[in-house]
Parts: sequence; C-alpha cells; structure tokens
Amino acid sequence: MSYRQSIPALAFLGASLVASLGCGSTSSGSSTDAPPTGQPGEGPTLPSTLDNYANPEIPAHFLVETEGMHGQLPLMDSDNTPAHNPITNAGATLGRVLFYDVNMSANRTVSCASCHIQEKGFSDDRILSLGFEDGETGRHSMGLTNARFYLEGRFFWDQRAATLEEQVLMPFQDPVEMGMTLADLESRAAEASYYPALFEAAFGDSTISTERMSLALAQFVRSMISTQSKYDVGRAMVDRRSADFPNFSEAENRGKFLFVSGPGRGGFGCFVCHQGEGFIAQTAVSNGLDATTKLDLGYGGITERAEDQGTFKVPSLRNVGIRAPYMHDGRFSTLEEVVAHYSDGVQPSPNLGPPFFPSTDGVAQIEMTQAEKDAMVAFLRTLTDDALVTDPKFSDPFARF
Repeated sequence: MSYRQSIPALAFLGASLVASLGCGSTSSGSSTDAPPTGQPGEGPTLPSTLDNYANPEIPAHFLVETEGMHGQLPLMDSDNTPAHNPITNAGATLGRVLFYDVNMSANRTVSCASCHIQEKGFSDDRILSLGFEDGETGRHSMGLTNARFYLEGRFFWDQRAATLEEQVLMPFQDPVEMGMTLADLESRAAEASYYPALFEAAFGDSTISTERMSLALAQFVRSMISTQSKYDVGRAMVDRRSADFPNFSEAENRGKFLFVSGPGRGGFGCFVCHQGEGFIAQTAVSNGLDATTKLDLGYGGITERAEDQGTFKVPSLRNVGIRAPYMHDGRFSTLEEVVAHYSDGVQPSPNLGPPFFPSTDGVAQIEMTQAEKDAMVAFLRTLTDDALVTDPKFSDPFARF
C-alpha cells in the first residue's frame, strides 16, 4: 500500500492505534499510574480518537486578500505545504510523539520541545536554549506558530534549510542540540515499542526511516496555526481590518491603526515586514540591528550575496506577547524594548528598506511618542492565541499527571 493510498483507510484508526500501542488513554489524555517519561520503550498517552490536525476551522479573513496590501496573497495561499506531504491526523500524531520524545537525543535528556515550548508560543524563554549536554544553541529559538504560512518555505533565521522537511532533522544532528546521526535516530525509534504502530498508521506499514520522521514532524509543525486570538475574534466582527474592532480597547485599536497603516495615512508601516493576517514577511529582511555579536551574519552568511547581508527570516508575530526574549540573539527582553528599537534604535544598513528609508544620517527613525509605543504593545498582545498554547493536541504526550 502506498503512502497516498493509505491515507483514507487510516483516517479513522485512532482507537485501534491506541490499542496497538498498548499505552491506554483517557479523554483528558492523562494517565495517573504510568511510569515517568524519558526511558526507552515507554509509550505516549494518546486520545482514543485521533486529534484533528488535517482540517482545522479556517477563519474567513484567512481566505481573502489583505486590505491595503496590493497583490498580497490571502494567508491560505501562502501555505508552504508540499504536495507530497499533506497534513494527516495520523502523520501529525506521529510527529507530535517524535517532537516530544527525549529518547531521540544522544543522552535521552532533550527533545524538540525542549527549545520550542508550547506555553511560550513554541519558543524558549532562554536567550539561547540548552542542548543535550547543556551547551548553548547558536541562536535564540524561533517561534513555530504559523510556520506553514511562509511561501518561500525556507527555515532558520538565516534560511539555511530549503524546506521544513529538511529543517526538522537538522537539530537532531547538531552536535550541541541533540547529538545524533540519522542512523542513531532510526535505531532509537526501532527500540521503542510504540513507534511501529505509529509509523504504520501514518504511512501504511511499520517501516521506520528518517525520511518518514521528517514528513511527520513537518506535518505536526505545520498544524500549529493560530486562529483564535483576540485579534481574530475582532477581525471576524468587521469587514476590513482597518476598521475599529468592537472587542478592542481604545489603545489596542490605536496600535492596530499605527501597525497596519502606512506613513502617508499616519501609521508606521509595520505591515511591510509583518504582512497579511499571518503577520509574516515573505522574504528575509534587515531590521537595522547593530552588529554586536558573532550571530549577526544573517541570510548573507549563507548566500554571500551583498543584497542578503544582515537580513533574517521574519517569524509570525502571532503569540509574540509570550515569546520573550526577542530577535535572533535574544537581545530584547520585552515588547517595550522591541518597540523602542523600531522607534529610534534602527541602525544604518545597506539593505534597510521601508519604512526606514535612508535619511541624511542613514536612517529615517519613526520616533514614536510614549502613548504610541504603549498602543503598539497593547495591539501586539492581542495576537496571543491562548487556545493554541493550551490545546492538548499540541502538548507533551509523555507527560504524566
């Protein structure tokens, strides 16, 4: 049976999958008498019916072109899901288990989720995350919310991974992060009793391979979409996002106006780099950070093209309010510091674009008032999606309560 042929037949295998895993479950996804996690062969606790990853409810504003952004695609048209790896419930379930399994690191101490914490917007509150022997990662952990909606499809701050399927295997092989080889990954999965059934449900047979791991992990990450923030609630109440949202405070609406409006209309043009309903730039950009650390190579460190120097991928601003610290090197501790940077801290750069067009001193600073800064922070906090960061289907299936 081929992968594509197996999907319809496996769509409703939740109960039999759990039975074959032999791990049992409750409707809450918890188990009070299970052994602690972190030992080879211990099974995850999964729901008796597969969670819905493949067909989430999509808000209407994800399906229309963003107002005021000429030529800007509807968010759903920015989907980087490849034709050969559509999200399936069984595939994303396997990806969830792999994402949280500490057995997939050299000394069985860290997982993908160690650096991408659900309640932190799938980022980390450390400036640099800790690897399997407490070594520090090279850059700050990027939030994963809405990773699906970056049409260029490249990953990491410097975009060195051409696809998400390529990216998800790289931390496992990093000598600081997880310290494994691809052969090690296959061996670890093969020794765990719970993986054969998961692979069979996802792909039609129990063959374990790192290629299949990459597909499943990518499916799980792409399923982390934000649709239920305060912003989304308000957006559904109006016909255009420039209108005041009835559920917003005066400060939140003021901040939204400043964010989504260009300088010609009295705004700051933030939408240029944080585009559409996903608040994601569709290319790497320079935001005028000074080169104070060895981490400031940006995309140009990979391509060596002059036009890429100092540019970085722009992650979605969804859940930005719970993702501190900020930037690729974690230099800012609060949203207030981030907004202050964009007000008057932007540094000259050969690739600096709008809204910071060069002036006589190299940068046209925005120079916000304190009230404007406060309004901007208030608006950014409306992008927090509490439903996503507490949803059990994205939580640790190995956790014991």
